[in-house]
Amino acid sequence: MSKTAILEELPTLTAEDRHDIRIRLAELDQDEWLDEGELTVADKRVIEDRVADLERNPAASIPWAVAEGRLTSRFGK
Repeated sequence: MSKTAILEELPTLTAEDRHDIRIRLAELDQDEWLDEGELTVADKRVIEDRVADLERNPAASIPWAVAEGRLTSRFGK
């Protein structure tokens, strides 16, 4: 199957099939496609600001399991 044929087929696949394909591609690429290099100074600043806010207001945060559940119910898997 050619690359063109694969790309044309993608929109016809179910969300579950596309998810399985993403997982398989990540396995083949050893997750390198997720690594876009070093964080920028601006990215680091955003992270630092958010961590500081969490330390100042720990009650304003929610556990990951709760956040994940909300995201899953809103957007699906």
